[in-house]
Amino acid sequence: MRVLLADDHALFRAGLASLLRAWGMDVVGQAANGVETIELVRRLKPELVLMDVGMSPCNGLEATRAIKAEAPEVKVVIVTVSEDEQDLFEAIKSGAEGYLLKGMSEEEFGATLTRLSAGEPALSPDLAAKILDEFARMARAPAGKSAGAEEEPTDREREVLRLVAEGATNREIASALFISENTVNFHMKNILSKLHLKNRAHAAAFAIRAGLADDVDPDTDPTLVP
Repeated sequence: MRVLLADDHALFRAGLASLLRAWGMDVVGQAANGVETIELVRRLKPELVLMDVGMSPCNGLEATRAIKAEAPEVKVVIVTVSEDEQDLFEAIKSGAEGYLLKGMSEEEFGATLTRLSAGEPALSPDLAAKILDEFARMARAPAGKSAGAEEEPTDREREVLRLVAEGATNREIASALFISENTVNFHMKNILSKLHLKNRAHAAAFAIRAGLADDVDPDTDPTLVP
């Protein structure tokens, strides 16, 4: 995997680059702020950007929005010391595929990147639960204009949405529906496109709002397994 590192601490970047290379990943570049990150994404075409939040000029959230608008196929994972829930929610709303805390262990970090490469979100169960809880609260607000008939999910896509809202991974969805993981990935892409959703967390919130996950209580603290 081609990886770009974005962090304003050179020593942290060097340590992370060394770890990733030891795992066989290709660290194609390093950036010290959001502006540099956007420029390097255009030039180096990475598959994954590991992005800090607190950079200047142009912080990680601003850079994430710019990258996802210009190159939505590039995965962006926030790697930060910030446990601020607002940063977490803004990162996901901006299109980031994950949010990791710098205090996590090497084993956790490696396992999370493995899940990411398999198409799963890079989130710990605790952070994922916070996101699902937040979007469930949003879902209880008055809904806006509903999608047209041509944008309605199919019966199979509704089944996938229900399982996403219950916290199932793509592998678990595939097993439950007797289909391949590639087929699950295909359905997820169609769901996000049809419903104009940014990511898996938004899809879970939609499923709750649409009543597709009646057994999920949005007032509880569900664990969304990444």
